Amino acid sequence: MSHIPPLDPNVAARKGFRESEERLKRFWKAVDVAEGEGGWAVTLDGRTPKTPAHARLVLPTEAAARLVADEWAAQGEFIDPATMPATRLASTAIDRVSQVREPVADEIAAFSGSDLLCYLADHPTALALEQAREWTPWRDWAALELGVVLELAEGIRHRAQDPAAIARVRDLALRLDDFALTGLAMAAPLLGSAVLGLAVQRGVLSGEAAFDLSRLDEAFQERQWGVDAEAAERTAARRAEAVLLDRWFRALD
Repeated sequence: MSHIPPLDPNVAARKGFRESEERLKRFWKAVDVAEGEGGWAVTLDGRTPKTPAHARLVLPTEAAARLVADEWAAQGEFIDPATMPATRLASTAIDRVSQVREPVADEIAAFSGSDLLCYLADHPTALALEQAREWTPWRDWAALELGVVLELAEGIRHRAQDPAAIARVRDLALRLDDFALTGLAMAAPLLGSAVLGLAVQRGVLSGEAAFDLSRLDEAFQERQWGVDAEAAERTAARRAEAVLLDRWFRALD
C-alpha cells in the first residue's frame, strides 16, 4: 500500500519507512493499560508512550491496548521494533491512516478489481479444481453477505469487475474506524484479496485459514517440487502477519 508502511520492517525500510539506526534501551519496568480520554492507553511506569508522530498511544478497546502492551512488556534490554507489529499497526492508524482514509480505502477497493479469488489456474487441472472448490464459497459469501459480486476471469487475463462491486468494497472499508481500516489495508495486499481481508476482519474466516486460501498455487507447487528453507521462512513470516491481523481484528471487536 502506498499510503501506509508494511508490517515487515525490512520491507518498510526498502520503501523509506526506516526505524532509527540507534538501538534504544528499555527504559520502563511496569507495563499496563488504563482507560481514559479517547479510549485505552498503553502505560509504561504509568506514562503513555508516543507514536512516531508524537501522538499518545491510545486504542479504542482494552483488548487492543493489551495486545500492544504485551509487545512492550516482552521487550528485552533493547527495543526491537520487528517484534512489535501490533504497535506498528496502532501507530500507523493514529499517525497516517487517520489522515488519508479515502486514499487507503481506494487502494483496498482496487484489490477487488483484480481479486485473487477470481483467477483460477489454466492448468494443471487439479490445481484449478482445488481453487474452484475452495474459492467459490468465498465469492458467494461476498455476493450474499457483502453485496460484492465479482466475476470469474478467464485464466490470467485481467477481467474488469463491475464498478459497483469496487465501490461497495470502498464503502465497506470507509465504514471501519481507523484501526480496523489499517488492519484491512494490511490484509488485502498480504492475501491478494479484498474479499479474504473482509472475511478475516468480520471474523468469519481466521487469518491462518485465509492465508492458506491465498496461497493454494504455492502450496500445490510445493507438494509437487518441495520447498527450500528460504521460501519456508518467507511463508512463515507472512503467515505470522496473517495471524497477527486476525488477533488485531478480534481485539477491536
